[in-house]
Amino acid sequence: MVIPVTAASIFLTVGVYLLSRKVGKRFPSPFTTPVFFSTTILICIFLLGGVSYEQYEPAKEIMTYLLGPATAALAVPLYKNRKLIMEYSLIWGAGLILGSLAAILSITAIAKLSGLSDSIVASLTVKSATVPIAVETTTLINGDPSLAAAFVVATGTIGGMLGPWLLTRLNISHPVSRGLSMGTIAHGQGTAEIAREGQLQGAMAGTAMGLAAIFISIVVPLLF
Repeated sequence: MVIPVTAASIFLTVGVYLLSRKVGKRFPSPFTTPVFFSTTILICIFLLGGVSYEQYEPAKEIMTYLLGPATAALAVPLYKNRKLIMEYSLIWGAGLILGSLAAILSITAIAKLSGLSDSIVASLTVKSATVPIAVETTTLINGDPSLAAAFVVATGTIGGMLGPWLLTRLNISHPVSRGLSMGTIAHGQGTAEIAREGQLQGAMAGTAMGLAAIFISIVVPLLF
């Protein structure tokens, strides 16, 4: 029973994602971005079909394993655009540091003003890092790893939805700026979304995603 459900879950997930790509192209909107749209549809299908998370988990594990090769593949556009990236190294380096600091300090201030507990505040500070780094960093500052993982996913989803739209509204069109912004703030999901615009955007976002995660893992423990 497990194998048929797992196989069906994988095919359904891929099918819904492909559908979301078509819908997103025809009706461009923050709410039709692939991650948000396909996730919402899958949740509705599983709720209506009575499929539990435990039943879906084996399929999730298989698809999550593929994130490794997918992340490694980001090195291809990075290598192809290495000269241009080096040309803008000082600019994007400063942008990455300032963007990461702004993400950390702004959410800390908002959380403190909202009267949230120290554990939640600590878990929120790593929201712009990737999940593995966020979880490990959170344990160093007495945060909640589970909450940290949830905040990271939420940040990536919201960033992937609203990031490109907001950058366009602000007339930020340069591919380096768009890629840097999405990779720094919205990590993997933001990188995947902005990479659809072009190789340079994807290369910049991939670089920013990795370096921002390293920066956050060093700075957050020092600040706390």
